Amino acid sequence: QVQLVESGGGLVQAGGSLRLSCAASGGIRTLSDMGWYRQAPGKQRELVSSITSSGTADYADSVKGRFAISRDSAKNTLYLQMTNLQPEDTAVYYCNAVGSTWGRPYETTYWGPGTQVTVSS
Repeated sequence: QVQLVESGGGLVQAGGSLRLSCAASGGIRTLSDMGWYRQAPGKQRELVSSITSSGTADYADSVKGRFAISRDSAKNTLYLQMTNLQPEDTAVYYCNAVGSTWGRPYETTYWGPGTQVTVSS
């Protein structure tokens, strides 16, 4: 199956920036839509941004103009550049991908374990 591993989270002051990465591995045959979700304490997981295999991106209203999603298909890696971070951006950020492997050649949704982003005021 596809393994997703996020990195780049941490503690930052309000107004600061972070860049999250998500590396996909595991005999990948296809990766189609990929995205970033986040879950703050006591809240439901929400979609932050998504990107198709052709590069079409979409964003939650709360992050438009501050976050930028991108992907490197050659490296099977997803990125999220986050700028002007605010305390309300504090959450665990999860990488999500729809893909298939040579051993499991039908599309399945995969999740990473998450990376913590904490923004102090």
